[in-house]
This record gives sequence, structure tokens and C-alpha cells, in this order.
Amino acid sequence: MSASLKSSMPGNRDPFAAFMCDETALDVLRPVVIELGWQPEKCNKGGLRNAIQSLSVSASPNILMVDLSESGDPLNDINALAEVCEPGTVVIAVGQVNDVRLYRDLLASGIHDYLLKPLSAAVLRDSLNAAQAVFMAPRGGEGEQAQRHISTAVVGTRGGVGASTIATSLAWMYAEKHMPTALLDLDVHFGTGALTLDLEPGRGLTDAIDNPSRIDGLFIERAMIRANDNLAILSAEAPINSPLMTDGSAFLQLQEEFRHAFEMTLVDMPRNMLINFPHLLNDVNVVTLVTEMTLASARDTIRILSWLKTNAAHATPVIVANKVQPGAAEISKADFEASIERQIDISIPYDQKAAANAAKLGKTFVDANGSSKATAAIKQLSTRIIGLGDEESEEAALVGGGKKSLLGNFDIKSLLAKKDKGQVEEV
Repeated sequence: MSASLKSSMPGNRDPFAAFMCDETALDVLRPVVIELGWQPEKCNKGGLRNAIQSLSVSASPNILMVDLSESGDPLNDINALAEVCEPGTVVIAVGQVNDVRLYRDLLASGIHDYLLKPLSAAVLRDSLNAAQAVFMAPRGGEGEQAQRHISTAVVGTRGGVGASTIATSLAWMYAEKHMPTALLDLDVHFGTGALTLDLEPGRGLTDAIDNPSRIDGLFIERAMIRANDNLAILSAEAPINSPLMTDGSAFLQLQEEFRHAFEMTLVDMPRNMLINFPHLLNDVNVVTLVTEMTLASARDTIRILSWLKTNAAHATPVIVANKVQPGAAEISKADFEASIERQIDISIPYDQKAAANAAKLGKTFVDANGSSKATAAIKQLSTRIIGLGDEESEEAALVGGGKKSLLGNFDIKSLLAKKDKGQVEEV
């Protein structure tokens, strides 16, 4: 995109403005701005506080880039920026703090993107093009209604409880219902998503981690391994002498692309990924928490439920007891439920022969064992996830739907201000 968006947007707002703390960043930014057809004079010296001061007396641009490098309290200053920006401004933040929690908090506050210094022309170009795409997308009430998308993270309370078996089975079931489905296996070194379906994992996931800026619809189409017409898998068997080096942005971008390309997303999420990259649950509707009837699993179910309440309150947890053997459990169902202070939602009976049969055939558990009681329970789980996901989508639609953004914050503030002045009628 090279032409200015000014003519396509209402009003006479500038298409772009930037407030950067140092000349080095400005030297990288200006050529990209010129390439996109914008005025390099709109790249100003001075960071976030300068942006707040300037925009308090002038109209905000469509796209605003602000430097947080000299900000002692970035989140508080971003809120101050929201007070002076007009509705519809897309904000890209730049900083030098490489912290996942800060990244997550900034996105939650409505920032469109957060870029780390030192900046590169390629990263700037990708981010600005993505910001332009926000304005090219149909507005509320225009074009087709957004397609339904349900995302569930499948998390095991302990290793070996069968979370991956359930994740692959759910993915296969949804695909069988002719729902375009993505399975993202986040166990980068020891994932079994592709192995379960007798497929080679390929290099798609490791390439995404190494080059998150490359992730787009075309990348997804080429990188994902097709199990059938409706099921695509992104898995890996990364070398075990190569530690995972990522801030989690690649996984976040993958989930965003899945939202556009698929109807269902299944994320097989190891516990350590949950802890290290909590922002991965930002767009997850349902967390399927797989446990077993043991003392250790009861303890960790309590801990994870508490963590979800604090870090992902928007996601609905579903407790799944797997490998249930009546009379042989370490803890009774009543004692387990009393300890976690809630009921188990789904109980899946233990069936070692069925599991071995699936492994021999190179199929998912439910595909290989259509008539087993365990398969019936997993089918029940699949229906429950769909129902909860649809309920959450309806609730989101009632409050405006979609990702929380600065646009939403500003619109509410401007409406309240107009109401105080008697310019808005009561509904």
C-alpha cells in the first residue's frame, strides 16, 4: 500500500504521525514513512509525553506511533494518551523493555502493536501495513458478518494425563463435522500432534518462531500440515539442544491468523507455556483443563483454576477427568470435587486397549475407537465446548464484540461526554 488513507477516511485527520525519542529510530522510520506515501515531517522528536501534549491541542492521526523509552510508567501514560486521542486512532508503541507481561498489558489496554528497539525497516513496514489493514477492514454493520470462531486451549494439570490425546481427538471431531479446524501444538520439542495422525510435523512452527514477521495467510497455508480437507496442524520436533527463544509474539500472531482462516482452533498448551506466555489466552473462549484422580492433579487443578481466574477471567474452564477407573482412583470423585470446590464437567473412562489400538493405526483416539465409552465422553466434551464458545461469542457481540481496543475506550468516553452535555438521547 503506497497511497495515503486520508481520502478514504472521514474527516481531515492526518494518516500518520510518530513521536520518537531518538534520532536513530527516526532515521529508520522516515524512509518507510515516505515509501508508504506519508509525510516524513510527521515523524516528530519526543516520546509519549510529547505526543500527549501535542494531541491535546490538535487532531489525532489515523495511525499513531509513540515511543515509550523515556516513560517511567508506560501503562499509566497510555491511559493518559487515550484521554487526548480521537475515536478510531490505531496506536503502535515502541520501547526497549523486552517483557512479556508489559507486552500483554499493553495489548490489553488497546495498543495495536508493540515494537522493540532497535527498530528495523522490515518490522516497521509490517506493523504499519497491519495498522492500515485495520482501516481497510469492514466497519460494524458493513460487509458480511464476522464468521464464528471458537478457540479452546487444552491444558494438562500433569504430564501424562492425556491432554494431547484429547486435543487431537477434538480437532478430528470438529473436522468431521465439516468445520475448518486448526490444531496448534505448542510443545515445540516433544509435541505429538502430527505423530498422532501419522504425519511429519515439518518446519512450519519453528519457522514461525524464528520469523514472526513472516506470519500471514499465505504462510499459514504453506506451513500447516493437512490431515484432511478440514483439519490443518502446526506442530514441531525442534532439536532438543535448541532452547525455545521467543517472546511469544509468534504464537499470538498465529492465533490471529487462525481466527481468519478457520472456524475452530485447538491449542495443545503445555503448562509451562501457560506460565511463560499468559497472553496466549487473550482470545481463547474455553480452557479445557485435563486432570486425573490423583492428589498431585487435585493440587495443580486448584492452582491452575486460581491462575485462570486472575489471568484469563474471560475464558470458561471445563474440568475433564481422564483415565477414570472406578474403585482404583487415588482420590474419590467426591473428595476431588470437594478439594477443587467445583464439579468435574466430563469424566472419560480409562481404556488402555483403545489407546494402544489408536497408536497402532496412526489415528486419533476417537477415529480408531468409534464405539468406545471414552469416545462417547469426548464427543460430549466437544459439544460442550461448542456451546460455551457460542455463548461467549453472543455475549461479546452484545458489548461490541471483537478485541478490546483504544477505539472502544474512546467511543465510550466520547458518548458519556456528549450525554453529559445533553447531546445523546436515552435509549
